[in-house]
Amino acid sequence: MNGPHDLGGQHGMGPVAPEKDEPIFHAEWEKRALGVTLSCGAFGAWTIDESRHARENLAPATYLSASYYEVWTRALETLLQRHGFVSAAELSAGQMLNKGTEPKRTLTAEMVPAVLAKGGPCDRPLDAPQAFAVGDRVRTKNFNPETHTRLPRYARAKRGIVEAVQGTYVFPDDNAHGKGENPQWVYTVVFDAKEIWGEGADPSLTVSIDAWESYLEHA
Repeated sequence: MNGPHDLGGQHGMGPVAPEKDEPIFHAEWEKRALGVTLSCGAFGAWTIDESRHARENLAPATYLSASYYEVWTRALETLLQRHGFVSAAELSAGQMLNKGTEPKRTLTAEMVPAVLAKGGPCDRPLDAPQAFAVGDRVRTKNFNPETHTRLPRYARAKRGIVEAVQGTYVFPDDNAHGKGENPQWVYTVVFDAKEIWGEGADPSLTVSIDAWESYLEHA
């Protein structure tokens, strides 16, 4: 999908201005937003890829006008309704009206340190041999799916060189839609700035992306 999150190379958004000594949270409600999102994720009803897709699928005007944790909470509303944990009426009322889906598991306070320490590793074993090697010249495919993809819009139909082989990982394009993890080899591919940005690009710059194998073909 070409969602509002995919801003690489887009004009009109202003300069990137990192905040000096930025705090972890800008407001108390952001702490609660993080906690609620992690707690609901522990239900086991959706994957991290589905949650990313829910955020990226917000209407552009909503996504671009929302803060970081606002995007999280708006997407969480979508996920909770999709999987039957709450209804639109309950979100509007701010209280439970009917019994919803029963969580597969519940995250308790004493479980949090271990869960956060474990993280969500997405590397998976795969018997299939890799199709590309370091130094191979490759071309990214040109596709614009309505569903989820981790191939940036600006890096489609571009020629580059495989810089590293990262291993085998869950394929998010499938995992976001309940089609299984279907792991693939992942490669770091480096592109010249001119290949990405065209004439006038700084010749001293390069751009690297991590690309799943099915995004690539031999150039």
